[in-house]
Amino acid sequence: MMGEVNFIQEEDVRLETTRARFSNVLRRHGELTERLSRDSDKMIFERLQKEFEAARAAQTQEICLDGEQWNDGLLATIRERVHMEAERKAMPGDADILPALDFHEKITYKVGTKVMCCLEGARIGIQYETSFAGEPCEVYHCVLESKSFLEKMTVLEHTVPFFLPIRETENDLLSSNAMKFIDHVGDLLQAYVDRREQVRLIKELYGNQIGELYHSLPYHMIEFVLDDFDCKVTVSLRYAELISVLPTRVSVLAWPLHQSKKSVTSPAVTNKKGNEASGSQPIPSRLSYAEDALRTMSLPEAYAEIVLNLRQELQQTFPHKNSP
Repeated sequence: MMGEVNFIQEEDVRLETTRARFSNVLRRHGELTERLSRDSDKMIFERLQKEFEAARAAQTQEICLDGEQWNDGLLATIRERVHMEAERKAMPGDADILPALDFHEKITYKVGTKVMCCLEGARIGIQYETSFAGEPCEVYHCVLESKSFLEKMTVLEHTVPFFLPIRETENDLLSSNAMKFIDHVGDLLQAYVDRREQVRLIKELYGNQIGELYHSLPYHMIEFVLDDFDCKVTVSLRYAELISVLPTRVSVLAWPLHQSKKSVTSPAVTNKKGNEASGSQPIPSRLSYAEDALRTMSLPEAYAEIVLNLRQELQQTFPHKNSP
């Protein structure tokens, strides 16, 4: 029996060592990825930001669109404007005497959190404003161009994080439904910022209660661990769509850490063949109330709900913890 206990303890030590090393690798990978992404996009961001600021400073009017006003017809008008302006500037002589003066107006269009304007060289610029809990976050850019009004548009450059599928979205949507492409990119960015800020907030508010926390770059896979009552509570969240702000798959398990040590010293867990492997392993229990909270609330709200009831739930789930 003592040999079995020592084996399990050694396995626990090796597992914790491996987890610590893996955690350090993930942390360093995240820092490196963030630094590389930030440095590579910095020059593009600064240049595009200046272009957008200049375009908005030179605008003759800003039109705020709502609901049905944002449609394919308006997008066609914007495309026509950029090509008319490019053709006007390419003509020799004094192009200012050309007719259709209304096309010389510099109009900026605002649709929700998107700002669209005409940039030099027959380009359409879209600036995406993101926010969390009513507070502004990052600004992202996407620049579209086409050789002529009749040709399909392509993404010329952008400042969308590299791990979000903008090129796949371009291939799927831009040639067939440019308006849907523009909206979908905005949804991707806002959902990413929302998931990221939810994780940042629980780390800020409850970091002392969280033993381990892992996440993918787009924050569509999130896992963290809580230790309490001699139990380890593991939370696993998966988001099937990158435009989701609530998880589609949730798992919350409570692991009785010390149950294995008690089990291997108890003859009751030994089967007729003397095999104690299955009985020596702790059996987790699902915390359904926690899973329900995570499916319906933002992560900080759900976390507060989970912790508020965690003590009572664990006492009911593992009553032997309170017995002598």
